Amino acid sequence: MKQVIVITGASSGFGALAARALAHAGHTVYASMRETTGRNAPQVAAVQQYAAEHAVDLHAVELDVASEASCEKGIQEIIAAQGRLDVIIHNAGHMSFGPAEAFTPEQFAQLYDINVLSTQRVNRAALPQLRKQGRGLVIWVSSSSARGGTPPYLSPYFAAKAAMDSLAVSYASELSRWGIETSIIVPGAFTKGTNHFAHSGSPSDKARAAEYDQGPYAGLPEQSLKGLASLEPADANVGAVADAIVRVVDTPFGKRPFRTHIDPSQDGCEIVNSVADRVRAEMFRRIGLEDLLHPRDMAHSAS
Repeated sequence: MKQVIVITGASSGFGALAARALAHAGHTVYASMRETTGRNAPQVAAVQQYAAEHAVDLHAVELDVASEASCEKGIQEIIAAQGRLDVIIHNAGHMSFGPAEAFTPEQFAQLYDINVLSTQRVNRAALPQLRKQGRGLVIWVSSSSARGGTPPYLSPYFAAKAAMDSLAVSYASELSRWGIETSIIVPGAFTKGTNHFAHSGSPSDKARAAEYDQGPYAGLPEQSLKGLASLEPADANVGAVADAIVRVVDTPFGKRPFRTHIDPSQDGCEIVNSVADRVRAEMFRRIGLEDLLHPRDMAHSAS
């Protein structure tokens, strides 16, 4: 069934790949990004050209996840054009690399804003429509770093992704009775194929960072990234993340997986998540809220 989909942070990386893959699967897709008339104007043109060349229903929409007003405006624009919104995909994110101590609290807050608060702005703009429809899907692009064997020097990003994953789990049970399904996509560390590592931020406190680089942690950044890359199979393909998102969207309502891991490096996250998700489900059963583990079929219950 054709779905109306909005995906955040779709100017590049997982977001751009998923937007195109979903459009090819026959859906109406809005690739959202900021600065559509400025810095990202070439990406908007690329979206339009791709849609025309492949005859797919793919659009770019201005939506800055750091702005509540922009989120409201972008979501309303989609609803006005389509009359509905079926799927929200939280994909926007940013990475940083360096010793935790060398990042200022403001930098931590900024990473948290992009990776976590962004999802809250989009949810508050979009969920009223999904709840009104009594049917919908929220997909969260998490990270294996939330619970996997994480290397050092990525702390602000890892902490933010762990918070986002936790928020996704909380939202899941609060939306299920509205007929809204939750699915969490968990990519591992893809060191090639996206700009994630290439565009990662660095600590503001250069002097503090230098103390690490010139002290007992000299050479650690290179060793850490080289080690991470060595775990990644040569055939690891970031397109697998987009394919996983398409499979989740195309799975019938009520049958979608709560989590899907795409981790070529096998950092252990899938093992830890399976235990954590099982513990959560058991807790819900013990307190008599087992129904929250599955979305309510509002269309069926209304008939």
